[in-house]
Amino acid sequence: MKAFVIIDNGHGCGTAGKCSPDGRYREWLRTRELARAIKYELERVRIEAHLLVPEDEDIDLATRCRRANALCTSGRNAVLVSLHSNAAGSGIKWHTASGWSVFVAPNASAQSRHLATLLYGQAMARGLRGNRAIPKDSYLTANLAICRDTVCPAVLTENMFHDNRQDVDFLMSEQGFRAIVDLHVAAIREYYGI
Repeated sequence: MKAFVIIDNGHGCGTAGKCSPDGRYREWLRTRELARAIKYELERVRIEAHLLVPEDEDIDLATRCRRANALCTSGRNAVLVSLHSNAAGSGIKWHTASGWSVFVAPNASAQSRHLATLLYGQAMARGLRGNRAIPKDSYLTANLAICRDTVCPAVLTENMFHDNRQDVDFLMSEQGFRAIVDLHVAAIREYYGI
């Protein structure tokens, strides 16, 4: 079966608190830019990719899950990757928490856990460790609807912290943007053996 990646870019333009305290980083905008770049790079190596939320507005989780499941159940060898950036607070002030992480649902399949482990390895290879606790299994578990309620393997990546100055500088740089794109593409290629 042909590889197929569903890319879910986190949140929408109206979601409060999803920006850096200085306003220069906006999660909804940067994750859409990342999603388009990841899609482009995957398609360059002949991995079909689909943007789950082309709209700028926030689409509720039930709708996102329905969209993903409609794509998953059409006989494709699908995985879903939901792109986010993390926060230690509400976006009002800077914090010290930093780094990259990946989540799976409590009911995660072995494939979801495998993809999460590959993503984590690629992030660590790029030095994105940060100062958060390192999970025993390379991924964290949380009851996240986009991972829990989809029928294909699914993970959620938290690509640095948007209320940490150094992480925001990195996320807004070309080097940081490329590192985030490349780690996702490399892990997905590894997952599919491409």
